[in-house]
Amino acid sequence: MTNHYYSENPDLPHDYEEWDFQLRGRRFHFVTDSGVFSRETVDYGSRVLIDAFDFEALPEKGGILDVGCGYGPIGLALAAAGGRPVEMIDVNQRAVDLAQRNARRNQIENVAIHVSNIYDALIEAPYAAIVSNPPIRAGKDVVHEILAGAYEQLLYGGTLTIVIQKKQGAPSAKKKMAEVFGNCETVVKDKGYYILRSTKE
Repeated sequence: MTNHYYSENPDLPHDYEEWDFQLRGRRFHFVTDSGVFSRETVDYGSRVLIDAFDFEALPEKGGILDVGCGYGPIGLALAAAGGRPVEMIDVNQRAVDLAQRNARRNQIENVAIHVSNIYDALIEAPYAAIVSNPPIRAGKDVVHEILAGAYEQLLYGGTLTIVIQKKQGAPSAKKKMAEVFGNCETVVKDKGYYILRSTKE
């Protein structure tokens, strides 16, 4: 069965849930479903990333890309908070459908949400920022493909910001980002979650 949240078409029966959650001072109403990541609440790692994201560190122009957007909490929160255009992509069609619904439900219009296998089908490149709560269960190779491929998709001065748990590969992710970008800083450590950021210089 292809019922992982990183599958293209999870074949689990639909089981919709609706709930509210506050992110960066705004209350969102989310619809989620079976076959997507963290369907019952905004996961802690995503919350830490959203709160830690630094709009001031970005180039003056350019949008934001949310890789592996799921049902949309990171991309929608940043779109609402920063006003920049946000492109949101996921390999999971069910997740993309939910993210589109959640954008409409929360009246967020500065987003483009569509299916893409990592960087295969981008619309708005290059970006001022790429963010990701990467799909750890998809494996290290997929996570590192997200990290390595980000460099070419960023404007100079643009940032890659990810959240990853120490026990799920934060040290190796930091090493990979430093190899690709020549720099990587740990912005936040919170309950085992690391916010890592690299800048294209």
